[in-house]
Amino acid sequence: MGIGMRELVVILLVVLVVFGAKKLRTVGSDLGHAVRGFKKAMNEGEEEQSAPKQLRADAPDAEFAEANKTDSKSERST
Repeated sequence: MGIGMRELVVILLVVLVVFGAKKLRTVGSDLGHAVRGFKKAMNEGEEEQSAPKQLRADAPDAEFAEANKTDSKSERST
């Protein structure tokens, strides 16, 4: 019940006649680019899930003058 070799050849010939060789090359090229882009995106997604990026903690936290003023006021009131 599956598609045999003869049926596949007939289908390909009909498609070639309907669309033309130039259009089929364009469609095939676009399809190839789409599949490659999809595989690339899948691989990038797997890399992000498997190894999360580590944040560097080389530098000390930033200190802001406004925060220091409010902290010192709250310390005085206690």
